[in-house]
Amino acid sequence: MSTTRIFDSSQFLQPTEGEPIRSVVTDSKDAVVVAWYVKPGQTILPHVHPRGQDTWTILSGKGEYYLDQVGTTQPIIAGDIVVAFMGCVHGVINNGEEPLVFISVVSPSDAGYHLVSLEDAFVIES
Repeated sequence: MSTTRIFDSSQFLQPTEGEPIRSVVTDSKDAVVVAWYVKPGQTILPHVHPRGQDTWTILSGKGEYYLDQVGTTQPIIAGDIVVAFMGCVHGVINNGEEPLVFISVVSPSDAGYHLVSLEDAFVIES
């Protein structure tokens, strides 16, 4: 475990041409803190954490936040704090013209990660 308690988030933001990069700021058994830089048009695919929650603090930009397996979204903007409780589907599409930048805290660190297929959800729902 790191003894550092204050971090400059800008040192962890990693713009990329492909998928957004999950850049770990710090982690312990209790939580993982991640910095995200999502360019316009990029997506963090819908997923769940089956054994924990993921809390996002939106620093800049905007996006469409996934709420469920059916593909329902809701707008999020700078200043929002967004919570995906244990097992809740979440992800985001940057539909803005500037980067979507946020800090994610997944707690506990072994919360798990499973992608959710929206196509499968449509088959199940119909």
